[in-house]
Amino acid sequence: MAATAKRHDVIVVGAGHNGLVAACYLARAGLDVLVVERNDYIGGAAVSRQLYEDFTYSNCSYVCSLLRPEIMRTLELPRYGLQIIPYDGGCTMMRDGNHLALYDNHDALRREIARHSKRDAEAYDRYSRDVIRQCKFIRPLLLREPPDPTSFKPRDITELLYIGQRFHRMGEERMYDTLRFWTMSAADFLDEYFESEIVKAHFAGSSIIGTALGPRSPGSAYVLLHHYMGDIDETVGAWGFARGGMGSVTASLTKSLQASGGAVRTGAPVERILVRNGRSCGVALASGEEIGAKIVVSNMDVKRTFLDSMDAEHLPEDFVKAVRRFKIRGSSGKLNIALDGLPTFPAIPKGSPAIRGDLHITDTIEMMERAYDDWKDGRWSQAPYVDMLMPSQIDPTMAADGKHYMSVFVQYCPYELADGPWTDAKRAAFGETVVQAIERQSPDFRSLIRHMEVRTPWDIEREVGLTEGNIFQGELTMDQLLFNRPVPGYAQYRTPVKGLYLSGSSTHPGGGVMGAPGANCARRVLADLGRSA
Repeated sequence: MAATAKRHDVIVVGAGHNGLVAACYLARAGLDVLVVERNDYIGGAAVSRQLYEDFTYSNCSYVCSLLRPEIMRTLELPRYGLQIIPYDGGCTMMRDGNHLALYDNHDALRREIARHSKRDAEAYDRYSRDVIRQCKFIRPLLLREPPDPTSFKPRDITELLYIGQRFHRMGEERMYDTLRFWTMSAADFLDEYFESEIVKAHFAGSSIIGTALGPRSPGSAYVLLHHYMGDIDETVGAWGFARGGMGSVTASLTKSLQASGGAVRTGAPVERILVRNGRSCGVALASGEEIGAKIVVSNMDVKRTFLDSMDAEHLPEDFVKAVRRFKIRGSSGKLNIALDGLPTFPAIPKGSPAIRGDLHITDTIEMMERAYDDWKDGRWSQAPYVDMLMPSQIDPTMAADGKHYMSVFVQYCPYELADGPWTDAKRAAFGETVVQAIERQSPDFRSLIRHMEVRTPWDIEREVGLTEGNIFQGELTMDQLLFNRPVPGYAQYRTPVKGLYLSGSSTHPGGGVMGAPGANCARRVLADLGRSA
């Protein structure tokens, strides 16, 4: 048996943002915390990497909004260098040369929607009100541990009453609307407000990002809402760029952790979570080294934690079966592109601030659904939905003067292809499909490309460790939310093994660079230890 190194109070497996958030809270409570990371760099999927010359890529996650402001304040992330720059536009380009621009200014946005439908411009206020109403119901639950509805413990009963009271305060009509909303498709939800295809297509984009659902799939309306739940400077639903790329989020968390006495060790892949006498007692690294700890917090997804990093003999059979059933399906690709200059998009008026936000080229829900059909058949979408951003327009640290960095998030791209494994040739063909789609809206785009990184779900899994490259560590469907996430009976960050906890996005409230799962997990650990958060 390998010699055991120094014993810590807590080992956190994985230096992604949720793992770092959990580590920060635990270190601030006075515990000796070590984070072990498989890669030679910190951040998991929230990283900034210079993969080509002087261009900085946010090569996985790419925008910031969901990160909870409570966490930013408590961990003093601005003090440690985090700066979020809001962007003030967005645009969906149309195949006929027209466009729908999105603006921060409410009146300007209404006028823009009215160009396509005066009725939809009037309906937009009602749509916004109803979406914000759903956000206000759910957002207070993000940083609360979900109750166990089968438990009679005072804490669980109190939490169920809290949720019930909030639900009842909505009033009878809104209660019915909420129950419908959580199970509706995004397409059906948007049909209740809008008539214009371009307006519906723009808002439907949020319902498919990162998920193996189409806009007509039941439950996709909630995914749309999930992307509205963040805020920047108290502006609900606003999005922005982390100055220096998304790695700035995890870099500031690392500094906050170190200031509290915690440490991060990179290049330390965990081979096994160690269990003795029914209790976790540390980790074994791939090198053979063992590191002891009273508490182990896994920031890996639920499948990687229990199916790949533990022996089944330590887990209940029914629990293992439930973990195998948990849906984690890869559906998203990512391109990171270094550009010689700013591409032109003829559909967008010159000088419009819309170009400084997220740009889309899918102008009907039908196009999105057909792209989803390709994924179901084991092919990447031939007419993909893309979410393009050029943060270098706002953040000059991302590229040299006159150059630009473009992030392209793609739906849909399967983890497993119908015609066999991913190869270099298939990856290049996927990238070419995306370039051609963008080129239809930007004639000079191809000529400006200096370097391009193409990442499939298989690549994301191999590099970051996310099962099937699923960015949410599990589908955000009703059967996998609240007290069902990840497994009924184990939604409170504890696991069947004493001393082992989960802090990743497989737990409530789910994915995105939010930090809430990590914060909630830390509070559960501290409560079990009888310590104050």
